[in-house]
Amino acid sequence: MSLIRNDKIGFDYTILEEIEAGLELLGTEVKSLRAGQGSLKGARVVARGGEAYLVGATIPAWQAANAPSDYDAVRTRRLLLSKKQILQVAAAEGQDRLTIVPISVYNSGRNLKLSIGIARGKKKADKRQDIKKRDTKRQIERTLKIK
Repeated sequence: MSLIRNDKIGFDYTILEEIEAGLELLGTEVKSLRAGQGSLKGARVVARGGEAYLVGATIPAWQAANAPSDYDAVRTRRLLLSKKQILQVAAAEGQDRLTIVPISVYNSGRNLKLSIGIARGKKKADKRQDIKKRDTKRQIERTLKIK
């Protein structure tokens, strides 16, 4: 069960590979994510200096009134990955037309995990084709439901 999800990922990208990563969060961020607050829209994953980071994700404080005065909801958060996975992410980042995008945040026991995907951006024609398939499928389902 995902707590927050990036719904546009399937439309904008073709996911080639999926990786599970841990997140280094503050206590207020954990509570906020468990309450379903936060957004992954426009976020991406970057590998710098032998570590991977989540950039551009918005995770507000659980209680804004009790949050530290210098709290930044869009701060860069470190991802907890093995060295092999970090090298894999760094290699994918260096390849042409590949992007590393966050897909969803979910519970794994007591821990919060981030599902990241190595993805290739879709072109406009691919997106149109997906829309056409979706509309055709919807039309078929309507016809079958009527009969």
